[in-house]
Amino acid sequence: MLNEHLHIAGRPPEALESAAVSAISTRHTKGAQSKPGSILLVGAPNVGKSSIFNRLSGSYVTVSNYPGTSVGVAHGKANIEVHGKSVKVPIHDPPGLYSLLPMSEEERVARDAIFAGQDACILMVIDVKNLARQLPLCLRLQESGLPMLLALNMMDEARHQGFRIDTEGLRQRLGIPVIAVSALTGEGIETLRAELGEVLGGETPPPTQLPWDRAVLEAQSLLIHASEEMGGSLPDNMVAGIAAELVLEGDSQIALQMRIQDGVLEEARDKIRALSDKPVSYHASIFLRSKADEKLAGLVELPQASVNRTAERISRLLISPWTGVPILFAVLYLAFYEFVGVFGAGTVVGWLEEDLFGGIINPFFERTINALDPYEWVRKLLVGDYGILTLAITYAIALVLPVVFFFFLVFSVVEDSGYFPRLALLVDRLFKKIGLNGRAVIPMVLGFGCDTMATITTRTLETKRERILATLLLSLAIPCSAQLGLIMGLLGGLGFGVWLGYIGILLGIFILVGYLGSLFLPGESPSFHMELPPMRMPRLGNVLSKSFSRMRWYFLEVMPLFIYASLILWALDLSGGLLILQNGMMPLMTWLGLPVEAAESFLIGFFRRDFGAAGLFKLALDDEVDLRPKQVFVAAVTLTLFVPCIAQAMVMWKERGPKVAVAQIVFITVFAFTVGGLLNLFLNQTGWLA
Repeated sequence: MLNEHLHIAGRPPEALESAAVSAISTRHTKGAQSKPGSILLVGAPNVGKSSIFNRLSGSYVTVSNYPGTSVGVAHGKANIEVHGKSVKVPIHDPPGLYSLLPMSEEERVARDAIFAGQDACILMVIDVKNLARQLPLCLRLQESGLPMLLALNMMDEARHQGFRIDTEGLRQRLGIPVIAVSALTGEGIETLRAELGEVLGGETPPPTQLPWDRAVLEAQSLLIHASEEMGGSLPDNMVAGIAAELVLEGDSQIALQMRIQDGVLEEARDKIRALSDKPVSYHASIFLRSKADEKLAGLVELPQASVNRTAERISRLLISPWTGVPILFAVLYLAFYEFVGVFGAGTVVGWLEEDLFGGIINPFFERTINALDPYEWVRKLLVGDYGILTLAITYAIALVLPVVFFFFLVFSVVEDSGYFPRLALLVDRLFKKIGLNGRAVIPMVLGFGCDTMATITTRTLETKRERILATLLLSLAIPCSAQLGLIMGLLGGLGFGVWLGYIGILLGIFILVGYLGSLFLPGESPSFHMELPPMRMPRLGNVLSKSFSRMRWYFLEVMPLFIYASLILWALDLSGGLLILQNGMMPLMTWLGLPVEAAESFLIGFFRRDFGAAGLFKLALDDEVDLRPKQVFVAAVTLTLFVPCIAQAMVMWKERGPKVAVAQIVFITVFAFTVGGLLNLFLNQTGWLA
């Protein structure tokens, strides 16, 4: 087949390579390649890509899911001078990726984003200290023929460590602009803007063909010809050679699109096996790394020894189980519980909700609406107990906004310090026992601040199995900071042993459900790979910029959810449904050993977790009800395990789909009341907390 297409027999190697290059350099596009009109950031995770995005885009930031996925891509506008005129150029920041052969949904989204648009200018960001490891991806992207720039980030830290590089020499060897920058300090950002303007106003370059071995060119050409015969197609804007190489390395999605049959694929791989018995992906990796080393030869001066020994010592302390675990608990307690939970969700929310909204804003709304004298159902819709103005707006601004801001403030500080990747490495071995990997620790830690936000961050997990399991564990066994703070206050007067019992039950359920989920949920076991960025001191400006940007996005995301919740509550109250639900929960309260008045805490807990805990707290102080310590303990455990708040439930619906969301909510509800009832029976039998 290949002989008929390229007439290989009897031809010299240079003739073969000329014919092969002609075939593999073709690109399938929807139209003629135009001048670039947008910027796409590309790079491995933890290289500062998002920081450069924030530097270039300022406050013009939105986040949306990539089509057909739940993976978020940030979008903005960058002020770029093109041909002497300042224009706002669209700029996009997909997730990080290590290579064009995706290992996770995030990497697939990033790879698809690269080849989705014909007018994209690729701005590749590399951590200059890991230049040799990350440059192979740059060489692969140059084969695409897309206009490119290379930003060498973290130059300030690299120089401090004694790292030196000849950027002009690298520019000449690569044939693309190479700019030394520091997203943290802003160094080189204006030069980067100017270079972007030059590329955006210039002509699109032809693809750069890497000098692959003859056997690789033959294998690629065989697949391309077979695809043409079968009527297959290439991913939009992807050079045929890249598509064929990815198929050889194991990309089944592209193989299906190109209609490559298994027999043809094996025939093509046999040509490469003549070079080595290693997998094609290994051969490609070694080849690209060798070419990267050739490009860097004589241009890079590595430090003789690390200068920042303090940062190294801190890094080792964070990774070691003996010191890392106590540090983790300290971070959770001081940063997320005390600062976010007690100060943010307690002090600040209390002032906003009680003094500002409760004392000024809501009374104004009520006086204004009552003066208009509308129908009663309209008045209840706007300013009643479940009105849009007095409930939805109050929840969103007085309750959610400050918690989200303080949460993102802490998260940005911890993120910029380089702590999260080390935390992931610390818990990876433990998390693998429950079907997750080290990366899942980030959503779990975030869950102690806000389970809704943590559910969104499960997008970063590699497999569907991990995302489902992490969402279940977040909903079941991770109380948010506001709820946890109220329950700690509720159990504090019952003794330290009761508090330890509460923590022990939640931890045991977390491990048990995770382990059983890992056994019964279908899917592949998770893998773990993550770059360790350097430890650094966070900068206030960068932290505030990230926090405000994320807070704005989250507020716009969650505001409609509170309006929907308000409408549901209003409709249930108007129809008498709330009273029916409360009376219907009497058998459950009897099973838990609780008075019927406790049903209200479970109902309102669905709309906001800490409201349920607050209702229980109020009930415990009510002399007429007289809750015993045993009842308080059972109610606290059951309420923590009970269904997530409505905002989290809606995010679960959006992220995991209706079938998974409904199944998890049903399971959590049954599981919570089963555990609560069994705990009540146990306490009755043992007499503990009688």
